Amino acid sequence: MANMDALGTTDRRRQLALAKLAAFEHIEAEFLRNFRFMEILQGQQRLPVCTVADSVRFLHALWICECKDRLLSIPQSMGRYEGKRCLELMRSWQEGDTGAVVGFLQRKLDNLSTTELTTQIHEARAVGNEALADRLDHGRGVMVNRGFHLIQILDAIFAFPEPLLRDQVGLACREFGHASEQIETQLAEMDSLLYAYAPHPLLARHNMLLMNELGISVTSSFADQPGNRTPRVGAAISPQPSYAELTVLGEMTLISTLRNNPGYSESLSLPAVAYTAEVSGESGETVP
Repeated sequence: MANMDALGTTDRRRQLALAKLAAFEHIEAEFLRNFRFMEILQGQQRLPVCTVADSVRFLHALWICECKDRLLSIPQSMGRYEGKRCLELMRSWQEGDTGAVVGFLQRKLDNLSTTELTTQIHEARAVGNEALADRLDHGRGVMVNRGFHLIQILDAIFAFPEPLLRDQVGLACREFGHASEQIETQLAEMDSLLYAYAPHPLLARHNMLLMNELGISVTSSFADQPGNRTPRVGAAISPQPSYAELTVLGEMTLISTLRNNPGYSESLSLPAVAYTAEVSGESGETVP
């Protein structure tokens, strides 16, 4: 009975995993497009101009990335994109609440300081560590791009009078599939079993393949190419030793069942060998 229950549980988990994969298949292309946009807006590239629609798309991108994490049950990272919060912000923004959106955008795009980073760049160049200095300089450029995007977004938002801004927000939200009635459905879906944390090897495999492919495009910039990295991420030296390997003096490999049979299982014991001595009798028969 216990085995049957275990088999039933395993089958239900597999069916849920297949349902999650089927649901993700419908949004996979949208996830790939918006993940790249999110990376760009967070500083990987500099956009020449940012609009109100871009700020709505940023909220949409965070939500779609949250959907990906939930559908594929990514451990210890569900909620990092604050997807439900983004849906709530788009709903309230269409009703005229701009302040909450501005606060959220500032927290997402302006949470780092370049002061300490500039000091680290100077110290690295002072000791001749040009590789580290170049990497830090690249990171500082990403932070500057992020701040540049934030200023552009805020300038676009504040340029419109409130009634016209609501019209612009409503139009962008409907374009990305987040009209008020759609948001209610999307919030309910995120509380359903389909979006619950339910890890499974099928989900983990799909996520690894997906992010390995996506990582190639994300790290395609000049600063991430071989030869431009710090020693911490330099090329590996092969062959690599085993992790935490420790050789014990006098070690013996005990593979024989005469020694390596801690459970004293008779099925693992070697068959007994019968030794016989041949004794010739008067009849000429062999006597054991």
